[in-house]
Amino acid sequence: MAYSLEQLQALDDAIASGRVQVAYAGRQVSYRNMRDLIAARNLVRGELIAAGLLTETPNTNRGPAALAGFSRE
Repeated sequence: MAYSLEQLQALDDAIASGRVQVAYAGRQVSYRNMRDLIAARNLVRGELIAAGLLTETPNTNRGPAALAGFSRE
């Protein structure tokens, strides 16, 4: 199924507001719980990335990672 950026934005907005109802393009969808809503958002996001309509970004705000080395000397 082809998803749109509008659908992804509606899912993200619902998650951010704590609602389990999503409205887009004149349609309204109610999810059972937040877990189902997040699963739907992840599905849509994955499909948009696969279609090249969205770039994948890391899910962290910690910045670049570094590896620390330790020695007993």
